[in-house]
Amino acid sequence: MNAHDDDTGPRSFREWWQTPPRTGLQRFIWPWEYRHLRFFAGLRFAGAAVAATVGTICLAYSAWPWAAFFLAIAAANVAAGAWELSIARSAAAGA
Repeated sequence: MNAHDDDTGPRSFREWWQTPPRTGLQRFIWPWEYRHLRFFAGLRFAGAAVAATVGTICLAYSAWPWAAFFLAIAAANVAAGAWELSIARSAAAGA
């Protein structure tokens, strides 16, 4: 009773991490996030809007350090979201 093993999934953590295959800095993106880049980019843009709103409110109350903190978070979220969208667009163009 020796059945053929049809398990073709990744066998080690390294193989799991590299599916789907990515190059360079794209390996910093979690695999489950990489499979849904447009969705997570939208979440990052929404988070940037929330952080920018909180930063603006902090500016209105003259809480300068907090305003700088939240506006920096908003800028980082916009940059990461734009990066993920560019990866998604280049993957769609290559397909």
